[in-house]
Amino acid sequence: MKIDLHIHTTYSDGVFSPEKVVDAAIEAGLDAIAITDHDNVLSYPVAKAYLDKIQVENSPKPLILIPGIEINTIYKGYEVHILGYFMNLEDENLKKVIKFQQNARIKQTKEILKLLAKKEGIKIDIEEIQKSVSEGGSIGRPHLAKAISQAGGTASVVDAYNKYINSKSPVFVQRKTVSPHEAVETIYDAGGIPVFAHPYDVEIAESLTKELINYGLRGLEAYHRKHSPAMVEYFSTLAEKYGLIMTGGSDFHAPHPQNGNIILGKSFIPDWVYGKLIEEKKRLDMA
Repeated sequence: MKIDLHIHTTYSDGVFSPEKVVDAAIEAGLDAIAITDHDNVLSYPVAKAYLDKIQVENSPKPLILIPGIEINTIYKGYEVHILGYFMNLEDENLKKVIKFQQNARIKQTKEILKLLAKKEGIKIDIEEIQKSVSEGGSIGRPHLAKAISQAGGTASVVDAYNKYINSKSPVFVQRKTVSPHEAVETIYDAGGIPVFAHPYDVEIAESLTKELINYGLRGLEAYHRKHSPAMVEYFSTLAEKYGLIMTGGSDFHAPHPQNGNIILGKSFIPDWVYGKLIEEKKRLDMA
């Protein structure tokens, strides 16, 4: 079974619409995918409606679409991302957390834009940045960096990151987010499976994993396109040590010119990962 449990669309910082992601997944021969946009779940109903339509019309190989999200948090100076699968998307607490995260994104962007105009003379309307995502989608640093470059503030998006979109910049403002503990607990209480995303980014990954287990953490993303074989082995061992599910995905945002498979990326995800998720979801539903 070919799966990808970490994919982004135009509802956050991906370049493909939900419909195009579905088409690409079918073309790649995938059996199951999870769209995990940052801090919102708006892509799921769009992708689901499209998938239902084309499977009726064309009867392609069935594709399983899993409800997903990636909640971005800041904790002790680290970017900690929490993936969620199979949540009840109508859960009120989940909706509150998403609203909080969306408001935090908008507030951060407005504050940075104000400082850019005042200190650097770079004037950008937030409405222009919001046009970079599908309606209601999550704006963030990639969209801001692109807008700075397009406004002539820097020669490239990379330069915008280096000069303005980092904690050392005089115009940068850190986003105020929920904690990873709250993100995990919210997903779990919504009937979902919380997973620590790409833990290689966080130096305190093991100690934080132990903390998050107490809030409902059920998985570690051991398989990721940026993980070396040694990293995969380390996080797989860590997951086994604490009784967690090993998950994985490409963390797909855009096609890569050196990538033969635009969805799976460089990640190899074992068949049994999907089965473990289903077992866990059944256990949660029975609890």
